[in-house]
Amino acid sequence: MYPYFHPSNDNSIFRFPPLGLGYIAAALKKRGFEVELVDCTFLQQKQAIWKITHSDAQVVGFYSMFSMKKTTLQLAQAIRESRGGDCLLVVGGPLPSWAPESFLCVFDVVAVGEGEETMVELVDCVARDAEFSGVRGIVFRDGKRILSTGERGFVEDLDNLAFPARELFDNQAYKRYYQRSFGYTTTSMMTSRGCPFSCDFCSRPIFGTKMRNRSPNKIADEVEHIKALGYERVWFADDCFTVNRSHLLDVCREIYQRHLDVEWECLSRVDTMDEEVARKMMRAGCIRVFFGIESGNDSVLSVMNKKITVSQATRGVLAAKAAGLQAGAFFIVGYPGETDKTVLDTVRFASSLPLDYLSFTLPYPIPGTPLYERVKNKGVAIDDWEEPKNYRLIRHKLLCQTGFSETKLKFAIAKAHTQFRCRRYLGNGGYGVFGAPFEVFTDWLFQRMP
Repeated sequence: MYPYFHPSNDNSIFRFPPLGLGYIAAALKKRGFEVELVDCTFLQQKQAIWKITHSDAQVVGFYSMFSMKKTTLQLAQAIRESRGGDCLLVVGGPLPSWAPESFLCVFDVVAVGEGEETMVELVDCVARDAEFSGVRGIVFRDGKRILSTGERGFVEDLDNLAFPARELFDNQAYKRYYQRSFGYTTTSMMTSRGCPFSCDFCSRPIFGTKMRNRSPNKIADEVEHIKALGYERVWFADDCFTVNRSHLLDVCREIYQRHLDVEWECLSRVDTMDEEVARKMMRAGCIRVFFGIESGNDSVLSVMNKKITVSQATRGVLAAKAAGLQAGAFFIVGYPGETDKTVLDTVRFASSLPLDYLSFTLPYPIPGTPLYERVKNKGVAIDDWEEPKNYRLIRHKLLCQTGFSETKLKFAIAKAHTQFRCRRYLGNGGYGVFGAPFEVFTDWLFQRMP
């Protein structure tokens, strides 16, 4: 079960089926088990609970993460009360992998790390009515004791994994959402696992730090499979699609030579983007690349451990644009240790870049990150946090003390978007007339806000 319920007012461009559950479902089907995937994205909570309580599933597995914990536990409790002990409740994902004990109040088993092999072995034990204490990579309660069976290693050869069981996704609902909201259809896939970088705010409890790449041929095969399902675009959901230059160019060459004629988008670091890479990506069908820049101040980038500079960010964005790609960027404002000056540096820098998409967020201290460890004793309020579902203009919540009020940081975000749109639609000349006075006045106002 994927316990995310799509708010009616949400129009995110990143709304995809649960790939992780798709991979686990495919592994189970390959071993002959019957599988149903309940994706709550386009369901009501009562519908989701009904689907599970009226099934005869012996094992009910959940994916969960930072923003889904509250909903995950509520749904699991409802299923437990309805079905009693006639099914094994299992949970996995980033947050359960980091803090498994916090889920054992409701769940029977927590699957830690990559789940394909773990779930196949666990379900096989249930089917044979055998003990599952020998299954590596799980945590479970035995009476009053909490037992761990030890870590399971990573899947080294990703080509051995079956493609996600996309036939179990509600493809038509996702297509309708994207077609209605953006005029195209898209879905996600992954070409690698792992990230060798250690950003201060990023948690990697599932895929780890070691990069493992799928072969270009397998990647192109899956792109072809997605196209056959009627999708027009692909979102490569890798932590950093461009980090291995030679592999990236091989993937682009394979897609181009096979004439797949599918548009695609990806995440990139700014220091791995140059005009040659951007041109070959575009030739292979890439239309937009997103950069996690995060700050417009070098000292803050150092605190974030981003291992990039503002000048590299500028060069990366300009290289993508010079090749004809659209460029998007993500920024964080109000990071612990920031000052009024550094926040305004970020607002000024972000709104000056020639971007086609701009996103801001507040710092989220996700458990398992260095950021969380630094602020966990300073008023962190994350236990019951979930993604806002109301009609707030800026749907973020400040969860830790950073020296700024939530109102002040949301003002900075609104200011940045206004400056960005003013420059984008009025040009530099129009910005000088209208945007520059607005920037000066709102800089002054921001610095006087409590």
